[in-house]
Amino acid sequence: MSRAPAVFLVGAGTEIGKTYVTAALTRRLRVSGRAVRTLKPLASGVPPLDDPSFGESDTARLLAAQGLPVTPETVAACSPWRFAAPLSPDLAAAREGRSLALNDLVGWCRAQITALPPDTTLLIEGVGGLMSPVTADATGLDWLKALGMPALLVSGSYLGAISHALTAIEVLRAHGVPLLGTVICESAEAPTPPGTVAAAIARHGATASHIVTRDGACPEALARLV
Repeated sequence: MSRAPAVFLVGAGTEIGKTYVTAALTRRLRVSGRAVRTLKPLASGVPPLDDPSFGESDTARLLAAQGLPVTPETVAACSPWRFAAPLSPDLAAAREGRSLALNDLVGWCRAQITALPPDTTLLIEGVGGLMSPVTADATGLDWLKALGMPALLVSGSYLGAISHALTAIEVLRAHGVPLLGTVICESAEAPTPPGTVAAAIARHGATASHIVTRDGACPEALARLV
């Protein structure tokens, strides 16, 4: 199976563990000897760089997974659009008197793909869920479709996760987005084991399904999808 130079990690919902999965996948690829660059172009709820809590931000976690220090340069290169409010990017930007156009976001991502060194995999983590607004006029699905990238769908294992994941799978397929597989990130205090959720999604969604615990290791089988 040929590998796509760039893969988009999209969520079935918000706060379900996309960054844990993206970081785990990044670490696994590096351990396997593969060159990887990981980005989260849009990030909300991000504290200032000089705030001690920045180390717990999604951007900081992804930089650490790549073995990169937190500096103004590395942060800007990973997450050029960062907003303080923990809201969808369009609302968070408006609160700061800023705006974001889909064309600018897509153009920046395409430039990163074009600039990839040979034999380097690019991982782009989305923001929120698949249909979360990213600009005043566009959703995460619009962003993903404009890039034309294959996707890995990340779901939680909470009550309702199976339905949310299957709905997202149907939407991706209806819009012609190639789906590499699904990843279940274990939710805290979930009523059923993540393996039960993963098996149901794999069965009903007819897709490869893998499990990553929070701060856990990425299965080799998942890394082979990328």
